[in-house]
Amino acid sequence: MSAVLQQQATHPITRNQDFDVRAFDAPLGAEIVGIDLSVPLSDSDFARVHRAHLDYHVVVFRDQRITPQQHVQFSARFGPLQRHVLKQFALAGHPEILIVSNVVEDGKPIGLGDAGKYWHSDLSYKELPSLGSLLHAQELPSEGGDTLFANQHLAYDELPAHLRTAIEGRSAEHSYLAKYAELQKNAPWRPKLTEAQIAEVQAVVHPIVRTHPETGKKALFVSEHFTTRVVGLPEDESQALLNELFALSSRDELVYRHQWADHDLVFWDNRSVTHLAAGCPDHLRRKLFRTTIEGDRPF
Repeated sequence: MSAVLQQQATHPITRNQDFDVRAFDAPLGAEIVGIDLSVPLSDSDFARVHRAHLDYHVVVFRDQRITPQQHVQFSARFGPLQRHVLKQFALAGHPEILIVSNVVEDGKPIGLGDAGKYWHSDLSYKELPSLGSLLHAQELPSEGGDTLFANQHLAYDELPAHLRTAIEGRSAEHSYLAKYAELQKNAPWRPKLTEAQIAEVQAVVHPIVRTHPETGKKALFVSEHFTTRVVGLPEDESQALLNELFALSSRDELVYRHQWADHDLVFWDNRSVTHLAAGCPDHLRRKLFRTTIEGDRPF
C-alpha cells in the first residue's frame, strides 16, 4: 500500500455535510436534519453538532443507519465511554453499548427492560457522572415508548426564592441502589447484584445545583430515581425538600416529549436534563442501543 493510501486508511478523508439544526417548539431540543453519522464528521461539522448539543440540551439525528461500531466511534469523540454496572445487558462485542429492551429470548431478557422508569440523570450515582447519552432505535413498538426530557437549567431559574435559599451550598447523596429493590419487586427478572457490582456503585455526594462545565449555566442536579437525601438535614426535612424539587423539576412546562421514529439517534446532556421513559405495552417489542459518555465531577 502506498504511503498516501495508508494515510487515508488511518485518517479517512472527511467532507463537510449540508445539514440543518432545527429547534423544536419546546423548552429544549432540536433535530439535526441531513447529516449522515455513518461517515466520520469533519472537525467543523463536529463543532456544529457539539454547539447544538450545548444550546438545545437534546439533539435528534433522524434516520441514522449506523452500525454499533459507528455509534461507539461517534460517541467517543465527546469523551471516554462508561459501561453500565449491569454488564450482562451489554451488546456482544461492544461492551460500551447497553441494550435497552423489553425483549425476552429463550426465557431471558436481552436488555434492561424497565430503564428510565423514574426521572433521572444517567449515572448521577458515579463520582464522574455522565456528560451525555446517545440512544439509537433498533426496534420500536407500534404504540407508546416515548421518552420525556426536562430542562434543569429552566428548573433552577424558575425556583421560588425560598427553595433557592434552602438549597444554597447544599449537597445530596445519589445511589444506584435507591430504588433497585422496588424495581426488582415489579420486575423479578432484574438480576441480583453481585458484591463486585455493589462495590462499583457506592453512594456519592454531589451539589444540588451544579454548574455546567462548558457553558457556566446552573442547573438542578437531583432526581427521584437516584437522589436519596440532602446532606446535613434531618430525614423528614430532607425528604420534604427533595419532594418539592422533584415536583418542580419535572413540570410539563419544562418538558420535551420525544416520539421515536425508525433509526432515530437521540443525544442528551445529562448535565442539563433529566429524562423519563413513558413505557409501552409489555407485548410490544422495543429495543434500543445506548452509549454513555463520562463527564466531570460536578461543582
